[in-house]
Amino acid sequence: MTILVCYHFCTFANFKHYYIFYVEQHLSGRFPDAVSYNRFVELMPRVFFYMMLFMKLHAFGKCCGISFVDSTMIPVCHNLRRYANRVSKDVATDDKETMGWCHGFKLHLICNDSEKIITLCLTGANVDNRNKRV
Repeated sequence: MTILVCYHFCTFANFKHYYIFYVEQHLSGRFPDAVSYNRFVELMPRVFFYMMLFMKLHAFGKCCGISFVDSTMIPVCHNLRRYANRVSKDVATDDKETMGWCHGFKLHLICNDSEKIITLCLTGANVDNRNKRV
């Protein structure tokens, strides 16, 4: 979990380069029992529950009066390939945003006035921001 959290503070283009060229070479003293990259990717889903528990206990802020709500689109694939996409065909939806049509999901964030995330919610792209209760 420490490796995953530290990755988000680095400037690497992708996680594979971060793990192979930084963790395995420069941080081998800090993580002497580090597994290979392929094995690490297989073990990553096991950390999800603990990562969410950590975020809930230490990373999420408290509601202290003023809250701000925003959402962003998370595209799954290019619009021309949306009908051939089989991975998320039952959950990803289409919606028109300011830059055009998007096929995927929408991430809703609620932040307090000290810029800490209070809660988040992942929905289909066609959910209206004004009608969604997060």
